[in-house]
Amino acid sequence: MRSIMRNNKRVGRRTQRFADGVSNALLRIGPNTQNTFQKTRYIPEFKSMERNQLEWAYQGSWICGLAVDIIAEDMTREGVDIKASDPSVVDKINTQMDDLGVWNSLCDAIKWSRLYGGSIAVMLIDGDDMSTPLGKIRPGSFKGLCVLDRWQIDPTLGSTVQTLGADFGKPEYYTIIAGSSEISIPSQRVHYSRVIRFEGRRLPYNLRRAYGGWGASILETVFDRISMFDLATEGAAQLLSKAYLRYYKVEGLRDILTNDLAAKGFLKQMDYIRMFQGIEGMTIGDSSDDFQTMQYTFTGIPEVMLQIGQQISGAIGVPLVRLFGQSPTGFNSTGESDLRTYYDNVKHDQDSDLRPGMKRLLNVMYESEMGTPPGDDFSFEFKSLWQMTNEQKAQAATGMAGAIIQALQADAITPSVAMKELRKLSDVIGLFSSITDEDIDEAEEADNGLMPPTFGGLNEGQIENGVSGADENGEPKPLVPKAPLANREAG
Repeated sequence: MRSIMRNNKRVGRRTQRFADGVSNALLRIGPNTQNTFQKTRYIPEFKSMERNQLEWAYQGSWICGLAVDIIAEDMTREGVDIKASDPSVVDKINTQMDDLGVWNSLCDAIKWSRLYGGSIAVMLIDGDDMSTPLGKIRPGSFKGLCVLDRWQIDPTLGSTVQTLGADFGKPEYYTIIAGSSEISIPSQRVHYSRVIRFEGRRLPYNLRRAYGGWGASILETVFDRISMFDLATEGAAQLLSKAYLRYYKVEGLRDILTNDLAAKGFLKQMDYIRMFQGIEGMTIGDSSDDFQTMQYTFTGIPEVMLQIGQQISGAIGVPLVRLFGQSPTGFNSTGESDLRTYYDNVKHDQDSDLRPGMKRLLNVMYESEMGTPPGDDFSFEFKSLWQMTNEQKAQAATGMAGAIIQALQADAITPSVAMKELRKLSDVIGLFSSITDEDIDEAEEADNGLMPPTFGGLNEGQIENGVSGADENGEPKPLVPKAPLANREAG
């Protein structure tokens, strides 16, 4: 037993001494060595809780404003493509969104969620009690959205949604803090079913509790880099005043400055120098004096600022060509691939953050316009942010329209189907938008007219217009009558 215990102690000591990786105590490389890298630690910085600091940065730093606004504006810039069986419904909803400023409200809600870490957009239903769950929407009762950031509302703690779904575990009610907004409603409480909730940067559970159930500001992780960029910009601007330096040597300057009369004469001489330099561009002085000029070079400053800008660009997920409006450098570099990657990321943000609330909002707007909930044929898709050039549209039109025409010539599709497919391309290539529903209906009627007649369901084998049937003797007549016999007398 004692030998087993000694062996276990040896194994335990060997386990404690074992460390994975490379370590050199002499060169101070690796873990458990005294070097600068091993002393690096991460400390919590709750910048999202400093509301005033975030607001001042958003107002005073143009790059902070762009970091917050760009993605929010791109997510709501092109709108959505609503699909419904009745085209008039789509026109009514689009008109309602323009009249009530729905896209502007959604853009503001996304902005404040990125700046503060959270916001809500309350659906305003005329005549409803906002503290009750959202029920049937009366025709014409939807009146737009009211945007409130996280500092204007107080999620009711202890009352969470218990219904399984996307809102499970989130606050059931949001209380509007008195005096924090322009609206005033009874009980100042809003039910979660009337709210479109946005969060900033998602956080794990423990940090989310520290932030009151909200996310973090997107400026929190990049705040120090933005401060560096602003400081470097101001420092470079101050260097401009020192780009041209002049050096004036005066013999016995210390003795002159200690004598009041001599110092007064020296200052008078400096005034004459400034006057002659401003008028004649001349520098006057004693023959023993020495006047020199020095120029300051800015080598390396643009590269440093560019590196800091690239770190900011990577941190907020916006390419340099979109963030700074800077044309990319390099051989055959157009920045097109960077923009495509950025637009793909915006599309991902639309699907993950904006789609659930957008679906709920469009259902409410549909019911407000039509008086009934939407059917299964009602859906939407976010419009593409990438805009093709005229040459690209021409190439796309040639390829896509050619494929449809080939399918039509091969009798794989009917003319009416071809017209429908061509009209779907109008949003992409800008052509064939003049094809109307009447044109498609006429094509469908023509397609049905070309089909062979059906003979099922007729009584006693009779077919209309006397094409077929029975003769007077009860014998069936052929569909195509036989050719008459030649008359010999008539030749």
